[in-house]
Amino acid sequence: MPEYDSIIIGSGPNGLAAAVALAREDQRVLLIEQHDEIGGGTRTADLTLPGFRHDVCSAIHPMGVMSPFFQSLPLADFGLEFIHPDIPLAHPFDDGSAVAMHQSVAETAAQFSPGDAKNYHRLFDSITRDAEKIFTDALAPPRIPRHPFAIQNFGLRAIPSALAACRAWFSDEKARALIAGNGAHSVLPLDRPLSTNAIGIMLMLACHSAGWPLARGGSQSIANSLGAYLESLGGKIETGRIVQSLDDLPTANAYIFDTAPSALVRIAGDQLPDGYTKRLRKFRHGPGIFKIDYALSEPVPWKSEACRRAGTVHLGATLDEITASERDCWEGFHSEKPFVLSAQQSLFDDTRAPAGKHTYWAYCHVPHGSTVDMTDAIENQIERFAPGFRDCVLARLKMNCADFESYNPNLIGGDIVGGVADWRQLITRPVARLKPHTTPNSKIFICSASTPPGGGVHGMGGYWAAQEVLSG
Repeated sequence: MPEYDSIIIGSGPNGLAAAVALAREDQRVLLIEQHDEIGGGTRTADLTLPGFRHDVCSAIHPMGVMSPFFQSLPLADFGLEFIHPDIPLAHPFDDGSAVAMHQSVAETAAQFSPGDAKNYHRLFDSITRDAEKIFTDALAPPRIPRHPFAIQNFGLRAIPSALAACRAWFSDEKARALIAGNGAHSVLPLDRPLSTNAIGIMLMLACHSAGWPLARGGSQSIANSLGAYLESLGGKIETGRIVQSLDDLPTANAYIFDTAPSALVRIAGDQLPDGYTKRLRKFRHGPGIFKIDYALSEPVPWKSEACRRAGTVHLGATLDEITASERDCWEGFHSEKPFVLSAQQSLFDDTRAPAGKHTYWAYCHVPHGSTVDMTDAIENQIERFAPGFRDCVLARLKMNCADFESYNPNLIGGDIVGGVADWRQLITRPVARLKPHTTPNSKIFICSASTPPGGGVHGMGGYWAAQEVLSG
């Protein structure tokens, strides 16, 4: 008899979700993590100065609160608390103004001209009413939708590229910039159809449905609550263990990989057909990121009041500027005015910094594998909208693409979204296969962000892989 029913390699949100889903069905589960702490992209650490707690990777969690699986778990009983900023997102402009994305569709639309406000309502009112139905289908593997009319309604909005949608739907630069900034989370050029707008609209829909919260104590709290719940169900967690081969592991009925496709090939390739491993090796990873974590003497001195009340701040001003920045990283260039995604968790969570001090988190997209130092470019963008920012910096920690891949081997070349999310690879992750979380070996499964539904802290890749294990 095998020692375990299932062994999960990797403790990111998907690995943890797979382990929990299986342990809830009374399976004997072992979760193995090479780091000393579980979490993958949801770790928090003192990266700059003592007492300054920084989210190493993910920071804001719209997908976490919209995840159907996470919603089914008693994670609050195991220490998870989501905090909602006063304003989920602000996007400043050179004149000192900003557009804010509020949880309320009406409050957001009220910032635009009458015609654009009407279009914003037309874009979001109906899909916000159907948000739970849409997320149920959108966060699942490709299949016949359970809510076809709701997903069709969403799909009609998602088909055009973010660039085309901005130009067709809105004349107000503020509305255009808000849509473009969200579309840029796709890490794709904004003229790509079927992906950039789908991902951006999905993030905005999450905001209008449930907000863009952060986790009290850091993103590590998400991993810790999942880990504590897993152990309460009888699951075992082993950290500090590197898996080189399946021969290194105890016997089990199923092995589930919360890893990049290349790691699956490296560890279990001899147990998989050559044709399948060749297709895994062709999996495409896109641009990476350059990120800076800051310890600050005071809050970021934004010119805009909305930015001073926002959990997330997008720095890129106009649609044209964001478009150029996101195109540059795909063409091998480092933008002089990069689109900067930033978060200021300590404004709303007093556990993140010593009294009166603050943390700040900012990154931009760069070419795959880049080691170029983007500090000046990022800080020029921050200073543009928050003059005097550099005077507030007590310490900073920089991470380039190589640093991220060294920290988390799933982040190939600094790619934080688990592989290129264009329309071809978004629906064929990691390869075109009817059941994408399975492999040709009936005992081997994959559940990482390189599987449907893709990147984000939602655990749904792990949940769906667990369902395949249970149905086998």
